[in-house]
Parts: sequence; C-alpha cells; structure tokens
Amino acid sequence: MKTILFWIFSLALIIDVTAQNDSYLKLWYTHPAKQWVEALPLGNGRLGAMVFGDPCIEVIQLNENTIWAGQPNRNDNPDAKEALPMVRKLIFEGKYKEAQDLINQKFISKTSHGMPYQTVGNLKLSFPEHENYSGYYRELNIDNAVVSYRYDLNGVNYKTSVFASFPDQVIMVRISADKPGAVSFSATMDRPKPSKVIVASNGNDELLMSGKTGDFEKVPGNVLFRVKIKIITSGGTVTSADTALQVTNADLATIYISMASSFKSYIDNSANADERVNGYLQNAIKKNYDQALKDHIADYQKYFRRVSLDLGITEAVKNPTDVRLEQFAKGNDPQLVSLYFQFGRYLLISSSRPGGQPANLQGIWNYQLSPSWDSKYTVNINTEMNYWPSEITNLTEMNEPLVQMVRELSQTGKQTAKDMYGARGWVLHHNTDIWRINGPIDGAFWGMWPMGGAWLSQHLFDKYDFNGDKEFLKSVYPVVKEASMFYLDFLVEEPQHNWLVVSPSVSPENSPSVHSESSVSAGTAMDNQLLFDLFTKTVKAAKILNTDKELITKLEETIKRLPPMQIGQWGQLQEWMYDWDNPKDNHRHVSHLYGLFPSNQISPYRTPELFTAARTSLVARGDESTGWSMGWKVNLWARLLDGNHAFKLIADQLTPSIQPDGRQRGGTYPNLFDAHPPFQIDGNFGCTSGIAEMLLQSQDGAMHLLPALPETWKKGSVKGLKARGGFEMDIKWENGEIASATIKSSLGGNCRLRSYVELKGKGLKKVKGGNPNPFFKIPDVVAPLIHSEQSSSLTLKKVFEYDLSTRKSDIIEISKK
Repeated sequence: MKTILFWIFSLALIIDVTAQNDSYLKLWYTHPAKQWVEALPLGNGRLGAMVFGDPCIEVIQLNENTIWAGQPNRNDNPDAKEALPMVRKLIFEGKYKEAQDLINQKFISKTSHGMPYQTVGNLKLSFPEHENYSGYYRELNIDNAVVSYRYDLNGVNYKTSVFASFPDQVIMVRISADKPGAVSFSATMDRPKPSKVIVASNGNDELLMSGKTGDFEKVPGNVLFRVKIKIITSGGTVTSADTALQVTNADLATIYISMASSFKSYIDNSANADERVNGYLQNAIKKNYDQALKDHIADYQKYFRRVSLDLGITEAVKNPTDVRLEQFAKGNDPQLVSLYFQFGRYLLISSSRPGGQPANLQGIWNYQLSPSWDSKYTVNINTEMNYWPSEITNLTEMNEPLVQMVRELSQTGKQTAKDMYGARGWVLHHNTDIWRINGPIDGAFWGMWPMGGAWLSQHLFDKYDFNGDKEFLKSVYPVVKEASMFYLDFLVEEPQHNWLVVSPSVSPENSPSVHSESSVSAGTAMDNQLLFDLFTKTVKAAKILNTDKELITKLEETIKRLPPMQIGQWGQLQEWMYDWDNPKDNHRHVSHLYGLFPSNQISPYRTPELFTAARTSLVARGDESTGWSMGWKVNLWARLLDGNHAFKLIADQLTPSIQPDGRQRGGTYPNLFDAHPPFQIDGNFGCTSGIAEMLLQSQDGAMHLLPALPETWKKGSVKGLKARGGFEMDIKWENGEIASATIKSSLGGNCRLRSYVELKGKGLKKVKGGNPNPFFKIPDVVAPLIHSEQSSSLTLKKVFEYDLSTRKSDIIEISKK
C-alpha cells in the first residue's frame, strides 16, 4: 500500500511539474487587451500581428516589414564638404555653438529625414451578442508561437488560436466552438489612412485591401500593398455584403491573412503586389490547418528550443503575467526573469528572419502611420542593441537581415562619404530606414555622428568570432575595409595633443554641462573606442585573409595616434576629450562605456583602473531611466561582474510602465514590451542579452562561467548559450556556485575556462601564458592611459583558470572540484 501511495504521490508531482513547465513559457491574462500595449505579438519575420483577444469585437492589428512611407531616395547634403574645414576650426577654437549652427545649415539633410514604418491596418471580427462571456483566458505561448484565448458563453466554449507561419508566409486564425453551428461573425478591414477594401471578385469568401504608403517630407509614397483575407469554414456559410464577410452557423472557421507589397529592394519598388499576395494565399490553402500548425511549430522550435533557462519557481507563477509584473519588485519571482529572457528570444525570431528586413525600433509591430521616431533604425545604440542576443543566445540566423542591411548601407554610404566629406569608403550617421539613407538628420545636436558604419561593422566581426566561418569573413571584409578607409580620410589632427580625432561628432545624444546647448565636439570617448575596434579587427581580418598589407600598416600606425581613454577629476571615465563630465548627469545614453560593453577594451584583469573608472561613471549615471537604457545597464553591470546590481536593473526594468494615474515611465508594459516610453523593442533585446552576460562571458580571453550571478539566483541551470570560438555551454549551479557544465565545440581549439570555484574534468589543466585560440586574442589598450589622482582599482573575486584542448564536435563534462 505504501508503494502504491508513493507512486501516486510521485505521479502527482510529475503532473504538477509538467503543468508548471507548460505555464512557464506563457504570457497569460484573465481579460482581453484594452490597449495596444496589452495585445499579444506574433510574427514570422515578414508579417506581424497584435492580437487583442476581444470576444465581442476582435482586433488583429497587422504589419508587413516592407510597408514604409516614401520610395527610393537620398538625403545627403553636399554643402558639407565646403563647410567642413570651418566647422573643425570653430570646434578646435572652442566655439561649439557656432560650429553646431553651421552644421545645421550645411550638413543636415535638406530633403528626407527618413521615412516612417507604417501599419498595414486592422482585421476586425465582430461577434454579435457575445458581451456576457465568462471564464475568460488569454495567452501567448512562446514555446510554440501561438496566441490563443477562450471563454464560455451560454454553455458554449469558444476558442480562437492565431499564429504567423514562416513556412506558409501567412497568418492563420482558427475560431471554434464545442457546439455545432455556434460560430457566427463578420469580418472587415480598415486602416488609419483610407485604403480601398472590397470583396474579391472570385468569390464570397475573400476580402481584398489595396493601398499605398504615405507621402512624407515631400517624398511621395509609392509602396503598393495588398492584403487578402480568406475564410474557410466547416459547416455554415460564408457570404459577402459591401466591404464585409459574414460567417453564419459554422462549426469552425479558419481565416487566412496574406499580405505583400511592391518592395523588392532599397533601390527597386517594382514588384507585383497582387501576384505576391495571391501566391502566398494559394499556396497556404493547399495545406490543411493541422499540418500548417505542425509545420509552423517545427520551424519555430528548431530555433527557440536551442536555449533553456531555469532560475527556479515560486508560487508567483500561478498569477497572470500582468499581476506578476506588478508584484515583481515586492516578491520572489525568478521565473519571470526566465520568461522575460525567453520572450526576448521569441521577439527576435518573430521580427527578424533571413531574407527579410532587420528588426526596427519596434521590431515589426507598429499600429501607426507616423510612429515615434518613425520606428526607423537608430544606429547610435538601438539597432545594435536589437541584435546583442543573436549570437550568445544561439540565434545567429536571425542577424542575417542586419548583416544584409550593413552590406546595402556600405553601398549607399559611398556617395555620402564622397559628396559630403570628399572621402573614400562609406559613412552612415545616426539613423537610416528601409531606403538605406546615410546623411545626417534631425539636427546637429543628435544627428552629427558619423560613426554608424563603425558600430554596425562590429556585428560582422562578432558573427565571425562566434562561428569561425572564413567564407563569411571574406564576404564581409570589403564592407569593413571600406568603413575603415572612410575614417582614414576623415580623421583630423587636433592641435593640443596631435591626436587623430573624429571631428565633428557628438557623444550620442548627450552634451557636456559646460556648453549644454551644443553637443558637437571632437574626439569623444565612444568615437575613439569604436575606431580602435574597427581598425584592430579590420587588421585581424586582413591578416586572416592574407590581404591588404599596406592597409594593415596604415591602420596600425593610425591606431597609435587615436586619443587614449582618460580618467577625469572625480575618478570617472571621461565621456569627452576634455574633463567635462558632470557627476550629476543622469543621461540615458552611456556612450563612453561602449568600451566596457559591447566592446572588451575595458577589463577587470587587464585594465583595472579603467574598469574602476567605468564603474564610477555608471554609478553616477544612475539606475532608473528609459526602458532601453536600463537594458543596456544590465549588460554593463554584468561586465562589471556585479550580479546583484545587474539584477537590481532587471527589477527596475520589470516595473510597470503605466502608473495608477495613467502616466508612463521607463519599464515594462503589461504584454512585456519594453517602455521607453513609448514602446521600443531594444529594451527587450538588451535585457535578454544582459541576462545571458550574467551567466556566460567570452570576450576577455576566456569563457567565464557565471561571472555575475546574483545572490537571489541560488540554484539554476542554463543550456545552449554560445561563446566565441564556436563553443556552446550548458551550466548548472547550486548554492550560488557552479556545480557542473557541458562544453560543446564546433571548431575545436583551446578552450580556456574562468571560474570563481575550482573545477575538475578530463583534460583540464592550469593556465600558462596567453590563450593560443585566435578567437580569444585580446587587443592592446587603445593608448597609454592618462591617469588622474582619483584613479584606483577594485578588489575582485579570485578566479581559477583552466585550459582544455578540444577537437571539432567534442562534448566535454566538467564539474566543481
């Protein structure tokens, strides 16, 4: 009897754990969405949808990633070339306001400031007499990328499921009931700006929306788009009336949503939208719903299930997601962090697929015609931040759209470099759009930053560092070479130290308190750090590919003349070339800490004084900020090896944005979207990256296991994180210390491990000398550090380092000693 009881008890535990695991990867709610930031996002990279889940009047807001205003255009200002010497003269004379005024007159675009990303519109489903529903439940299951909701009405159980299929390139909606003939509704479409909606001529079961994107800043809108809605029922009838379809007394209904545009490329807008939309739809309806769902889930899960994260569970998982968000700061809910981490990976898979456009400022989800900042690509942090999780969280394929955009910008940017600055190579300023504009926009205070090409190039280097693919490196080498060529021509000698500096430029999007009305300056810390990375990595790539020896020599000579990082009068890492930093400055951008993250120029082991100065700057800048800024700071505190402070930033991020009085602050919306406010997706991606950096780092000569584990995560595990050099890592920990790990090698070579505890494992040996693995080669410091009387270094935890020789495809187990 005891044996039977024990078996029953064990079975109950298994069922409970299974049920909990099923709920771990769900955002769920007990009410429909009342506003857009409560709706649930779906996407297949090209198509996006926000599902509100209203039983009475359902709204499914739609996006297609090529629906942008305008048409192919350029926005360079050729007057810049003649004015450049005077602007530099004014800057070096300390006349920053005069320089900024001249830049506004001669450099900033006089045509386009970039086109906005626009909504396609809405599919609206009206269910008569469904107001008195009960037992409502709504969820987004991020393990299978399906939104569903259910409710009871007059003894009938209704369920709606929605997914965006990558294999079939349509969005599918299935509406069902457990009583025959109970499904009746009408379907219509609309858009904020008028568009034509008709019943398709080939039958009563299709709606067609035809439209054209808007004019903007005197650039005519010329992207034609089509949306086709087709409804197939089991039982009942589908009829049409004017601009609506009516489903009556069906057992179930399947809605196919097909969208397409005339966009072919940034220079070609001649595709046939009608042929595309019909082609997608006709291919999709050949497959039955169950097979389409199965194919969708299999395609999605081959990416999503590469990584798992377990930080433990508490009673909080029994609460709806919006309640958990409200209570997170007051309680103990580590699983919400795991969910938020995986939600970021879900969003990247859903908004950035090979062959499509990169995730923009809102990923792929936007309900407006003129969204904030046009939902463009802001490349002084936000676009790059979108892709920070792509390599470390095992989603390398998802950054292919970004790589392609950089290739395209390297082409459009050549004319900008030549016409505006008389330089070789290519240049990009702080913003671009689907038409790949390169000129400076929005005014000198924000836009006079010619470093976009330098930062975006880092993603090409990172991709190689993680996968070691020399053919890929060879294919992108012309892009980084030409980016370097621009700066070789653009750098100018400053008069005080004879350093080579970028001028004019800004430290995005900040200004020093000594002349706060002007941000324009020369030789900012971020610019110098970016150029050090660009030049040193271009040299490395050229040597690997055995090419461009003269360029290598020129770059190596130029690196020696870049300004050094400097420690200022209150122990801070200087943001500008001069000691202008204000300890009370809490600006959202922390651009001068690029050298700490995402770069690796600042290290606790190699550059302890810079490491301390960076920490001093970050402490002064403060914690709470806009949502994306807090996401960046999670990464920075992880690189500072302070897991408790990184977790504090996660808690700040997981704070409801919408306050009781209706006002909004930086934090998180009920649907877990990041709030700047308004919604910016980079905060989601940044925080996902930061959580990964707390668990594994590989930028500083070794793979550091659990480098910034907070005290609150006593026990847990992570599987599938990627490290540079082609390594993949699974880690388990107990009592706040590593218990075991599994290393998988795809390239072979020396594996160097760093840990706060001693390790054991077959083949482990204590470290001697530098890491012979070329993917872990550490660059030299930019230049000799200029010290101040305030400089100091932090006391760090003792680390243990081991080398392990690996072959391709090896799987190696290690554990705590």
